[in-house]
Amino acid sequence: MIIMLNGAFGAGKTTVAEGLLEKIDDSMLFDPEIVGYMLRSMLPEDIKRNESKSGDFQNYELWRVLTVDTAKRLKDKYGKHLIVPMTLRVPAYFTYIFNGLKEIDDETQHFCLQASRKTIFKRLRDRGEEEGNWCFQQTEKCLHAYEEYDFGEYIQTEDVEINEVISSIMKKLNTTSFQK
Repeated sequence: MIIMLNGAFGAGKTTVAEGLLEKIDDSMLFDPEIVGYMLRSMLPEDIKRNESKSGDFQNYELWRVLTVDTAKRLKDKYGKHLIVPMTLRVPAYFTYIFNGLKEIDDETQHFCLQASRKTIFKRLRDRGEEEGNWCFQQTEKCLHAYEEYDFGEYIQTEDVEINEVISSIMKKLNTTSFQK
């Protein structure tokens, strides 16, 4: 199984992913941001400017390809369930990655975690993010995209205990065979 956790920065993806890791047997975390950081570090400046004027590594076609390819290789090599937290707000990128992961494992499921702008900003500040940085700048874009387009299964994290969010996802996964 592959479990995609989507949502704005501060929606709770990392916290939920860590909770799911504790609950799901034979699972591992795959964070596609690491693939993005690698590309950002390796690609020459002219390519980065050409492919992403904003500096968002998700605009690199190679990021999307490597995200799916890395997930496939992790599944093939280790045979574990993958928990994949990432902020995807561009529908075409979401579709590419979701469909690619679904080809790897037809039990791929996607959950888009949601919270209000106010809550997201508070969470970002609480985790030490500087007001106005990249995470803050993406909030409105994400909230708009999640309202405007269909990102599948939405899970509210506003005023909900993290254990309730994790429990809700576990119920939606509709299986107990892999629980610890």
